[in-house]
Formats: sequence, C-alpha cells, structure tokens
Amino acid sequence: MNERAQRKTPIHLPVREPSTGSPIVFLTVCTNKKRSILARPDIQGLLRDVWLSADQWLVGRYVIMPDHIHLFCSPSSLESPSLSNWVHFWKGAASRRWPQTEEQPVWQKSYWDTQLRTGEQYADKWDYVRHNPVRAGLCHAPDEWLFQGELNVLTWE
Repeated sequence: MNERAQRKTPIHLPVREPSTGSPIVFLTVCTNKKRSILARPDIQGLLRDVWLSADQWLVGRYVIMPDHIHLFCSPSSLESPSLSNWVHFWKGAASRRWPQTEEQPVWQKSYWDTQLRTGEQYADKWDYVRHNPVRAGLCHAPDEWLFQGELNVLTWE
C-alpha cells in the first residue's frame, strides 16, 4: 500500500509567497464526526465574527455546508502566523463562543488546504465550491444557498 493510501491526516506544506501578490489558500474544515451543525444563521454570524477578529489572515469567499466549511484565505501581512496557527486560533475562538455546549467538540483536529497557483484555478475552485449545496440537494441554484459570502476580496495578480 502506498504512503498516500495509509495517511490519515493531510500534509500541510508551508504557504509560499508567489512572485506577485499574496498567496491564496483553499481551505476545508470539517466538524467533529462530520456532524451537521454548521448551516445555521447563528453559526454563520459567529464564524464571520471570528474570522473578522482573527485578522492575521483574510477570509475571502466561503461556503458553509452542514458538516464542513470551504473558504479562501490569504495572509494579511508578511508577519502573519502560519496557516496552522491561524486555523487553530479561529477554531478555538469559535468553539469557546459556540451556543450549544452539547455540540462540543465542534471541529475535526485537522483541515485540508491547497495553495492556489493561478487566477484560473481560483475561479474554477470557487465555481466548484459554490455548487456544493446544489450537488448535496440542499438548494436548486447556488445563489439560493444562504450560508455563503465574501468577507474580503482576494485578488489574483
């Protein structure tokens, strides 16, 4: 069996600065035991508040599914903490503010990340992500899904 098939958690490579602009990372974070506890207005508001306060990285577009989140993010400065430290920070902040204590622990320990390489890849990933609720049978068209948005415009230069 190859190493990839045996791996239980993702390998998180360091985010590299592209030759122009800031890096953009595609991030997926899942709930503990894939519980469907995220797609609610109160949780969307909580996550938006936490991401805005965890401003060492900027959250761009996002889609909140019942049991996972897809988002695009970028460091806000050269002194930003590592992606791992930032994700750990906002997951902890969200957990401490979580309105239903019986839903603890909220998050899986790790996450999946991919650094985007081109603007075309960014557009393609966003198109895929925004159609997730449609593919899951949660709505008929991407714009019907209430649990999505954009906090910061992340541009590919």
